[in-house]
Amino acid sequence: MNLLERLQGGIFGVATGDALGVPVEFNSRSYLTQNPVKGMMGYMCWNQPPGTWSDDSSLTLCLTESLSNGYDIENIGKTFVKWYKEGYWGAHHKVFDIGGTTRHTLDRIVKGESAYFSGNIFEEDNGNGSLMRTLPLVYFLKDVEKIEDRYQIIKDVSAITHAHFRSVFACFIYVEFGLLLLNGTEKFQAYKEVKKIVNLFSETHEFNTNETDLFEKILQNDIFEYRNEEIRASGYVLHSLEASLWCFLTTDSYQECVLKAVNLGEDTDTTAAIAGGLAGLYYGFNTIPETWKFQLARYDDIQNLIDRFHKSII
Repeated sequence: MNLLERLQGGIFGVATGDALGVPVEFNSRSYLTQNPVKGMMGYMCWNQPPGTWSDDSSLTLCLTESLSNGYDIENIGKTFVKWYKEGYWGAHHKVFDIGGTTRHTLDRIVKGESAYFSGNIFEEDNGNGSLMRTLPLVYFLKDVEKIEDRYQIIKDVSAITHAHFRSVFACFIYVEFGLLLLNGTEKFQAYKEVKKIVNLFSETHEFNTNETDLFEKILQNDIFEYRNEEIRASGYVLHSLEASLWCFLTTDSYQECVLKAVNLGEDTDTTAAIAGGLAGLYYGFNTIPETWKFQLARYDDIQNLIDRFHKSII
């Protein structure tokens, strides 16, 4: 599978998973067990037409666009603000959902703060708002050989909104795992390798073990061995990372992965966006059901952006 197929798969994988989850966001797992999502729906929670994606995809696309013009943290921050204030890269050119941490941090940039220092740093600021948009870094960092350099870029991009170590570390695990998948590594082998890579990096850099121990389900154990009732799908970054990896590793196709993610309930759109990014990258663009992806809002705009980004990274 070539880079373009994996790039299309990842970006459209985020947007498709996101759009599948938007109508049922905040529904409980018990409700969705009784009334499972099986395909693209509309209205319901946010009263948006079928194929509408949320802030997860908007900020992913903003990051993709900014990176296609080179790496500039201030420009990434300004592009996020353009979405926040003008609906730029909104599914229907408007904002209907934004996380509290993201709103507060982008308000700081609006007031003139540098994007290097705008992110919230407190423990309670560990929602999934940076993890949900971090997938483009997998493609952007594919030729960066030093893990220290990759970590610094992942950290700076997360910290535009989410600067606490826990959010940064979740993004780091996700991107490093994605890089192994991008290189064609089989997914269970990639998971085994990413645990070694991240654990060694943590030990070498003497990260706070009170923080890294929170990732025990992922880094010390095998996340795919946990039962459904042991996986949460809330808006907390650790839950989102656990749930997305669990959905990806316990299914065998893009379709199965994102439907499993949505039907976990709670933060349905974001869990499916994060899991869908990995599944789309791994299984490829052509495995995303056509009836889903061709319903997506701004399909041609997304495709044109992917083409631009692709040209900038080859």
